[in-house]
Amino acid sequence: MSELKHRHLFDLMIALHPTLELGTTPVGVRRVFPVAGGRFTGERLRGVISPFAGSDILLVRADGSREQDVRLILETDDGAQIIMTYRGRGYSPPEATRAGTAAGPAGDYLRTAPFFETASADYAWLNRITSIGVGERQPDGTVRYAVHEIL
Repeated sequence: MSELKHRHLFDLMIALHPTLELGTTPVGVRRVFPVAGGRFTGERLRGVISPFAGSDILLVRADGSREQDVRLILETDDGAQIIMTYRGRGYSPPEATRAGTAAGPAGDYLRTAPFFETASADYAWLNRITSIGVGERQPDGTVRYAVHEIL
């Protein structure tokens, strides 16, 4: 079997509105992070994150790990619209979670599996790829991801 190969797709910086605390459900603590906007930049595509349609519906599990369920609308600089959806897993040391700060690469685990959907002929290739994101919470409250296409 061959080695897993990847290519950088883009860097994504997401700004968030204040958290909506939904409380403890039978499966864990639910929080919603409405997306306020952001940018993505890469060799093959770049643009902004729509501030009108996007959120991270987060589940904090009993073991402290997090499950993400995210929907974003990407708007490319040349006018295309792309739906980006991803599920992910995260974990931060309890002291970083309490402080609400980034734990940094050594302590903050944030991995996602984005998929894309678009009607744009120029970006139709996105409909067929698999990708992985490696993320990190930033001290200013934004979240930064490096998204890679799996080849």
